[in-house]
Amino acid sequence: MPLNHYLRRTASACLLPLAQRAARAYVAGPELNDAVRLADELAQQDFANTLGFWDGEGDSPRAVADHYLAALDALAKAPRGGYLSIKLPAIGDSRLLLGEVLGRARQLDLRVHFDSLGPETADLMWAAVADAASSGVELGCSLPGRWRRSVDDAARAIRLGVVPRVVKGQWADPAEPERDPRGGFLEVIDRLAGRAPRVAVASHDAPLAREAIRRLKAAGSSCELELLYGLPQRASLAVAASEGVPVRFYVPYGRAYLPYCLGQAQRQPWLLWWLLRDSLAAMILPTGRTA
Repeated sequence: MPLNHYLRRTASACLLPLAQRAARAYVAGPELNDAVRLADELAQQDFANTLGFWDGEGDSPRAVADHYLAALDALAKAPRGGYLSIKLPAIGDSRLLLGEVLGRARQLDLRVHFDSLGPETADLMWAAVADAASSGVELGCSLPGRWRRSVDDAARAIRLGVVPRVVKGQWADPAEPERDPRGGFLEVIDRLAGRAPRVAVASHDAPLAREAIRRLKAAGSSCELELLYGLPQRASLAVAASEGVPVRFYVPYGRAYLPYCLGQAQRQPWLLWWLLRDSLAAMILPTGRTA
């Protein structure tokens, strides 16, 4: 076995437990009740939410769909408006299971948002979104700035009446792996500005969020700032307050796991410190803390 391959395998074996422990700081807890409790605490601070179940390797598509259905029922009883974020591959790309989720969302008048994953899943996601556009359910989708296709996908979201959430994105575009996520983020914002009635600006990069919000507001598009529970937020919340836009927290629950950290940490050693810091925080902080 080549030495560099051995070192990569060894690094992954060492980082995996660290990443799993660090991820506990980014989820409300393993159960829906944990997420509901946190969402209620956030509502008391005048923050909206979106709930997202993070599945594990042993979760079947049927089990994940049941989690989504239960989350919709909980959201319908929440004190402040929320919506459900789903990952289509987690339900096996099943249109039958997706139909169940959309049917429940229609009954409860709740939005369903399609999270983005790797670029290879984008076509299937957009096919499902297009099919669901006439379902009577309000839909959302994520548009990663790291993907060149997202500028065109933004136009598709406008045409379908989908509420877009603009993100930097975790996975690189195979066709343009060096694409600048910040520049791409603003390209997507510019395509949406003045054309999409509502846009979620999802970034903890405070200067980037400020610029995106200002471009959207100047063009007449309503927007909100969306933040992932557990990540640093003070600067981003200051931007939202100064720009007068509402804030929504993405509240994940379920499997505490950050798989994308491993490959990045092998290329960027400073992430080892990040993982160590957050793994210690996960041991100290209670799971029910507010963001």
